[in-house]
Amino acid sequence: MYGIFLILLFYLLGCFVAALIGNFVPGSVIGMILLFCALSLKWVRPGHVKKVSMFLLDNMMLFFIPVGVGLITSYTLLSRYMLAIIVASLVSTVLVIAVVGLVEQKLESKKRSKKEDDDKGDR
Repeated sequence: MYGIFLILLFYLLGCFVAALIGNFVPGSVIGMILLFCALSLKWVRPGHVKKVSMFLLDNMMLFFIPVGVGLITSYTLLSRYMLAIIVASLVSTVLVIAVVGLVEQKLESKKRSKKEDDDKGDR
């Protein structure tokens, strides 16, 4: 019971902060960031929210039902802009894959060079 209270508290705090900044970032995202910070700073113990978070993750599909219904009811609008949606989805997917790949290569090269420096220091 305490876990659901904490999750809802951080959600409401996020909504409050979002309203203060003009809803530029959704309140749920800000709430997740605040909860992450509280967990990182050990203000909240992971054990308090683990049971509720596992339940929510196990039943995540329930949260996609309203989105699916919204897509079905907006079919005429979506079909009008389908080409733009497909192009935007493809371009953004390729960009995300490229950026993640470049960042991973950069991190791996740093890791490799650090390991080589450590190996040279051992000799």
